[in-house]
Amino acid sequence: MRFPSCKGLAAAKFVFLVQFLLPSTQGVAFDPVPPPNLNLDQLGRVALTGNFDSISLYSYRQQSENAFSNNGSQALITQLPNGDFTPAATADAYIKTMCPFIMDTGQLAGVVVGGNFTSLKGIETQGVAMYDPNTSNVTPLPGLLGQVSVVYCDQDTNTVYVGGDFKGADSTNAIGWVGMSGWANLPFAGFNGPVDSITKAPNGNIIFGGTFTGLGNNTAAPQKRDPQIINLSSANISSKSSNDATGFNDPRNIICKTGGNDGPSSTWLLEDKTTGFWRADLNFGFQPTRLRLWNTRQGGRGTKTFRFTALPINGIMNLTYIDPVTNEETPCDASGARCPLSNNASLKYQDFTFVNRVGMSAFQIDISDWYGDGAGLNGIELVQDDIYAFAVPDLNEPTCANIDFGSNSTPTGPWTTAPSALSNSQYLRADLSAQDVQSAKASVIFMPDIKQKGNYSVNVYTPGCLQDGSCGSRGIANVTATFTEKGAPIPPQQIYQTNYYDKYDQIYYGPVDVNSRSFRASVTLTPLTQQGKGITLVAQRVQFIPTSSTDGLNGIFEFDPNDETLLTDFSKSKFDQAGTALERGAIVTSLAVADGITYVGGNFSATSGEFKNIFAVTDGNATSLPNGGLNQPVATLEVFGDLLYIGGNFTNTANGTVAGLNNFAAYNTVSQSWVALGSGVRGRVNTIVPLQLNVTDNQPETCITVNGHFDQLEAFGSALAVAVQGFGVWVPSRQNWLQNLDLNTRTVTGKLSTTTNITGSSPLLAGTISSQGVPDAQGAVSLTSKPLQLNSLGIKIQPQQVTSPIRKRAVSGQNVTGAVTGLFHKNGKLNVTVVGGHFTAAASNGSTINNLAFINGTGAVSGIGSGLDDDSVFLALGTQADILYAGGTISGNVYDAAINGLILYDLALDNFAFPQPPALGGDNVAVNAISTRPKSTQVYVAGQFDTAGSLGCPSVCVFDKGQWTQPGSGLGGSVAALTWQGNDKLLAGGNISVNGNATTLANYDTNTLQWTALDDAATVIPGPVTALEQASDDVSQFWVAGKSTNGSAFLLKYDGSKFRTIGDNGMLGDQTTIRGLSMMNLNEDHDKNDLVPQRMVLLVTGSLNLANFGNASAALFDGTSFAPFILSTSGNGPGTLSQLFSEKTVNFRVSGGRLAKGFIVLIGLACALGTVFLLVVAGILLERYRRRAAGYQPAPTTYPDKTSNMGRIPPDQLFGRLGQRDEPPML
Repeated sequence: MRFPSCKGLAAAKFVFLVQFLLPSTQGVAFDPVPPPNLNLDQLGRVALTGNFDSISLYSYRQQSENAFSNNGSQALITQLPNGDFTPAATADAYIKTMCPFIMDTGQLAGVVVGGNFTSLKGIETQGVAMYDPNTSNVTPLPGLLGQVSVVYCDQDTNTVYVGGDFKGADSTNAIGWVGMSGWANLPFAGFNGPVDSITKAPNGNIIFGGTFTGLGNNTAAPQKRDPQIINLSSANISSKSSNDATGFNDPRNIICKTGGNDGPSSTWLLEDKTTGFWRADLNFGFQPTRLRLWNTRQGGRGTKTFRFTALPINGIMNLTYIDPVTNEETPCDASGARCPLSNNASLKYQDFTFVNRVGMSAFQIDISDWYGDGAGLNGIELVQDDIYAFAVPDLNEPTCANIDFGSNSTPTGPWTTAPSALSNSQYLRADLSAQDVQSAKASVIFMPDIKQKGNYSVNVYTPGCLQDGSCGSRGIANVTATFTEKGAPIPPQQIYQTNYYDKYDQIYYGPVDVNSRSFRASVTLTPLTQQGKGITLVAQRVQFIPTSSTDGLNGIFEFDPNDETLLTDFSKSKFDQAGTALERGAIVTSLAVADGITYVGGNFSATSGEFKNIFAVTDGNATSLPNGGLNQPVATLEVFGDLLYIGGNFTNTANGTVAGLNNFAAYNTVSQSWVALGSGVRGRVNTIVPLQLNVTDNQPETCITVNGHFDQLEAFGSALAVAVQGFGVWVPSRQNWLQNLDLNTRTVTGKLSTTTNITGSSPLLAGTISSQGVPDAQGAVSLTSKPLQLNSLGIKIQPQQVTSPIRKRAVSGQNVTGAVTGLFHKNGKLNVTVVGGHFTAAASNGSTINNLAFINGTGAVSGIGSGLDDDSVFLALGTQADILYAGGTISGNVYDAAINGLILYDLALDNFAFPQPPALGGDNVAVNAISTRPKSTQVYVAGQFDTAGSLGCPSVCVFDKGQWTQPGSGLGGSVAALTWQGNDKLLAGGNISVNGNATTLANYDTNTLQWTALDDAATVIPGPVTALEQASDDVSQFWVAGKSTNGSAFLLKYDGSKFRTIGDNGMLGDQTTIRGLSMMNLNEDHDKNDLVPQRMVLLVTGSLNLANFGNASAALFDGTSFAPFILSTSGNGPGTLSQLFSEKTVNFRVSGGRLAKGFIVLIGLACALGTVFLLVVAGILLERYRRRAAGYQPAPTTYPDKTSNMGRIPPDQLFGRLGQRDEPPML
């Protein structure tokens, strides 16, 4: 192709080959994480509860729990082999477009990414960059200032065509990146308005669409030059070698002095016969075009020669002037750029024009020669072509200049002035509370100095957040404006202020009326309401750029890279002619090509009235689509198969004959007919992006995501309306929304802006989406180990927020949304899974479940029926026989009895147990833990309460055989967790007291009926205990977790004699909250340590912030480090896991599979007894053998008649002398 050499192009090019090596077409490699080898066999069924709507195991290092952003920042997104989506490179603002740049050699140079970002993957890059999909490296493409809306990679011409609202080299709004060389001006130097779409027509030419009327090389200059005076009044003025004469030594004397009068306070003088300078340091950047000086004649003095130095670049500026003698434009002395200043009294002032436009924030007038005794000045004025209105009032045009309608601003609210730092100028900053945001108490009204009516491009500048450290709190600005006296205000626009570096956003392109006494154009900036929290709002400046009104084009332009005659004769192009056949002011937003036909969408009408907002160009002619097109503007087009998907702000065809085309519709390019997609959506669609999803198991399918400002998928057929937040997924094979289908696929939320296909790799997406891997898993999932995976429990839980202030206080510090607790109950044929918390769910019969759900062995889901208040929260579950004990912050009425804190439910009868226990009493009653004493029917209930019925029974109470009893005395406070240390000792943790002494752990002995505080617990444990878990079989060792008084999480192990703190080295971040602890077995040993047995691991659940990783919902601790295990999200934020529950308890074993010491002792004793028994048996057998060998015979087993001899001895002789002790009896 032929691109002419252009002045200034060299400055925009850079050596790219050295910085950017050509990658192969091999896609980026994902790093799998070794599985944790959990052994769940002995636990039976295992499940987890929490507050999440998507969840997955941590399987790849690229995974994260980061939710999609809603602060305006987006990311490049890749799909992992497990189907999850992960950000590959994060930007600080929108990513609007991208394409793979395959050069004419066939090699992939990279993916060109465009948008209004100022940073990509932490690298400063203004609006455009190159992304390497093989290494994920980002390379800036410097040289453009503004935002990029569209890129088109053309292998045939070895060029990336870039369009948007920017300046680069000598081009505006369109430019080319050629091969690996750099930026090159297109022959027509861009356009006089923004470019929104670029495509390649079937004839091979490049088609540009946008809001323009002429080419960049034919843009008319403003009719009036130098429209704005630079305010020197607010500058810091200094000088060197000022005269010490009173009234003449202040360099500020000459500011805003246009009369040219000599005298004190009007004239500034240098010392006689001395060189010197006059300097101004301003609080903003500027590009001056004209300098006006008033020379002094005080006492015959005057400045004879000077030069102008731009600061801080120390550049000596080239100036020209009108020679008063020849009346011709004359350059200043090329040697040192010294300019003469006349002392002719007839010349009131003298003007000097800058040859080059150079940015600066300060300048210096260096005086080198003088008239008479010395030099001096009576006045100075600096002017620029740029039209700005600054938020800081002192930076606008000076009031002393007597300008009728000078630029100004009106700030209202808690604004403070921030220094320019890395930015172009000072700006206003407001740190707003949530209340201030909601009421929009901060505002700035910008009013520019518009001296001529015409077309203008209006840009709002936003300073970067890195310079003032406000990136974490930056929010969204709402911008409204009025530009014409009789026209309506423009629709409100939102500007995300999270940019790391300075940026601008175009808010308007079109006519602006001149200022008058009856009208002034204005732009108003306020915070967007309903942002939910306090934000930092900034306001800097608004720029108005005049453009030509018409140069023969109307929103569309055809460029033939091999024939430049199209540049001057628009009649040769059918596309250009199609544009001129539209009403003036046409806006082309999207272009698409399908089957040799180019489709054009936007906001326009044909002058003939034949069509609106969309048409086709085929065989060189513009053709209407059926029914006259669409009745409202089109924002985006996307071709997939035979369908042209269309998004925008329409509701029907132009003639109103096709229903169901609400903002999202399709056009069949084969049958040439409109296709309703459901009934569309309620609200504007901005982008349509294809997305690969496993709609059925292992069957990836291209779905169509719809993104924009809509809140509902419209009802159609038997499908009900579905509430959404600007995101929907259309499944073409099912002709329905994914949200309506009961499919085994993952949850995807967020928004997408664009996508591109890369050879040899999965598609690259851009936007803000969040997805985790378990379909239909909301609030509760099961965990299996062969293979290790998460599965849905078959219940979709919708978390509810606690609204009652009293109930909020009762559950303070706990997770009270979603599923909080659960248990498995199996007794004979009864097999029930119970899930409790604060949620709603759908029962199998279609009814609504509140807060407590049952899943039977067949998968049927049911609830508890009526009687309890909907805002009840279940925090703890337990069973005794088939009776479920369910506790929390529960209230209601069952069997005409008040309920408070606890209910009993008969699982066998599927109904409330009768009678219910007497209600618990006290302030803010909450049951946090329930535990059945081993080998007993006693159920221990713990939490925050004072009485059980009429019985005083604070903190822990026992229910057995239909009545409450108090276990011991002296315990108080709030108990959060219980665990048994054998059959007779109970360990309780929380924020408690024993006999009036505060502590966090206490023991109860069921034999002595005494509570005792655990030694050192009150001093070593830094806050209330909220989680307990045994660390040995006899529970002489255990884990505790909770929140410190400073708000940070703690985790400690008691080893039988002392506490040991875990995580003091920063392993757990400040934002960590631990909800649950569970010891688990492994299939293989980990490295030996004295905290966790080698074939065991501690599962920590909650909302965790892990060092060198980030957010996780569950992690495994092996005694030395935490490994991320489960990631989840909830809405637009990280999710939370509350606890793990299982059918059976964990078996404690030491490394290598050997049993614990207690079992070893028992087995040893059994072995010893067995050995003794065997030795005895062997001895008996040996003795019998010996006797038999010696001839012994067994004694007879029968005897002769014993009674035959009984009469031979008289009884008196046998027994008569028994009482005589001196003689033996006689026989």
